Amino acid sequence: MLEVDIEHRFGSFELDIHFRSGRGLTALFGRSGAGKTSVVNVIAGLVRPERGRVVVEGSVLIDTERRISAPAHRRRVGYVFQEDRLFPHLTVRQNLLFGRWFALGPALASRLDDVVDLLGIGALLDRRPGRLSGGERQRVAIGRALLASPRLLLMDEPLASLDARRKDEILPYIERLRDQAGVPIIYVSHAVAEVTRLANTIVLISDGRVRAVGPLQEVMGRAELYPIVGRFEAGAVLAVRVVAHDARWGLTELAGAFGTLTVRRLPAPVGAALRVRIRARDVILAASPPTGISALNVLRGRVETLVPIEDAALEVQLRLGNERLLARVTRRSGSTLGLAPGCEVFAVIKTVAIDRRSLGHQDAAVDLDDQIEVFDG
Repeated sequence: MLEVDIEHRFGSFELDIHFRSGRGLTALFGRSGAGKTSVVNVIAGLVRPERGRVVVEGSVLIDTERRISAPAHRRRVGYVFQEDRLFPHLTVRQNLLFGRWFALGPALASRLDDVVDLLGIGALLDRRPGRLSGGERQRVAIGRALLASPRLLLMDEPLASLDARRKDEILPYIERLRDQAGVPIIYVSHAVAEVTRLANTIVLISDGRVRAVGPLQEVMGRAELYPIVGRFEAGAVLAVRVVAHDARWGLTELAGAFGTLTVRRLPAPVGAALRVRIRARDVILAASPPTGISALNVLRGRVETLVPIEDAALEVQLRLGNERLLARVTRRSGSTLGLAPGCEVFAVIKTVAIDRRSLGHQDAAVDLDDQIEVFDG
């Protein structure tokens, strides 16, 4: 369990952060300048807040009222920065073993082997950082942090400096880290695709304050959070399982509490647990079951909330069984359809609107990357 209560001023910017999170990966999500990095710097001991209390697994890292402040090197907090910060003159193996100096005890060979296997860097051990790709360097940086035996791992936008291909390379390893390393992770990002793929819990931060905190699917399905998430990124996350593959048409059927979805063929076994992000702008609403259309996905739901947004549009929050879905329509369309809380509607989702960056696994048993064609439309 992580408890964070911080109040601090940086010039005219005020940080007022309060949240609790548990195991798994907790994403601090918000636009650039929201205060996310300042929060992790306080947790790491790089910034001392004017008033604050941070507790990790019952151990108090800082409590300004009680005048407790553990020095950074004694907090057992691993920190992975945007840049890898590896030592260029050392090999990958030597960079990894540098973490021993910050561990409570000696780094055993088996521990090194476990980390190497987890991050898939066995073939890199004798290379120097200059001969690695950006994604490989970040994996080594993560490994070095893990070998310091941290009780908490901080990751401050670790993919920000990577191009799309390198991000796709490293994302499966972060999922594996989340599921297998046994270390809670605080992950900073302003990229909604990363957050919805990786996070168990989300802390939504704007202008130095927490606007929402809770399970990923619950938070991302709330229409009123549109101004923070962003116009083109707002969308909901659905939990699904693979139930069937259609070899003839190259499709996969997914099922969840909301019903079923048909997507392009996934290299995932039947029964695999996945999560899928559906953007509000990719959902069309109908007042009655549509016929004679090309879209394969039509989901029955009820309107929960209507939130007017700019450009004469409405953000429509739907309830599909136990799940939520967001749709964006014009206010004119909302009036024509008679949208109101409680009314029944049918959500239409194009199969090609769900691309590989919309998909993530609930566990690390499946690797979807580099096997699904990307459609941006």
